Amino acid sequence: MAKRVVSESARRRRRPTKQGQVLTHGLIVETALRMLREHGAAGLTARRLGLALGADASTIYRYFRGMDDLVLAIADELFGHAMSGFAPTGDWRADLRELGLRIHHSYLAHPQAALLTASRVTGRPNEVAGDEMILGILRNGGFPDEDAVRIYHAFIDQSLAFSILDAATLALPPAAREADEEVWRETYARLPAETHPHIAATAPLLVARMNDSAYPTALDMLLSSAEAQLARLWGAAGPASG
Repeated sequence: MAKRVVSESARRRRRPTKQGQVLTHGLIVETALRMLREHGAAGLTARRLGLALGADASTIYRYFRGMDDLVLAIADELFGHAMSGFAPTGDWRADLRELGLRIHHSYLAHPQAALLTASRVTGRPNEVAGDEMILGILRNGGFPDEDAVRIYHAFIDQSLAFSILDAATLALPPAAREADEEVWRETYARLPAETHPHIAATAPLLVARMNDSAYPTALDMLLSSAEAQLARLWGAAGPASG
């Protein structure tokens, strides 16, 4: 005989946990983000998450199909943070720049979660809404569909790649991060011009810049390239004349 299907709402716990909280999808994701921040990916297990919530580990599986399902929910939550409050202005370049910086900031606010999730594709509501927004900005800005998809691809991958790179730096132990930062001052800035003329000539600039994220610069370069392409496509009059 076929098993009775239990609805999702029926599977979820409504009694308060030992800590007096009623579990929700959002509470579990929020707690998982805190655990990632404090303990890294290795510390995020169903058992530890259950303990942090004051519930049995099996309770997690009333809300998520497994720990990977939770990881995808965390990824979508970070994208939701980035999109929260954003409203396009109609200036495609300014809008994409703001969105890119929002995505980067959202992931860097949770570096351990960024390392775990930034390479994932979730297909969930916040991610889908973000993709729809970006493609809409490009298409409404005058880019043909093929170009809109190509620029979208570069834009989102650049945003996520820099998020992972910069999150990896933030996730280092403080002593290791400080040691890496000092290399520019203690090693590169002291290289002699006789053997390394180009590094020696630019050493002060390297010291001033290289410990900061290059993402804003890379983003501006990408947007400038897209803007130049749009100008070639439509001419000086702009897309409205096409």
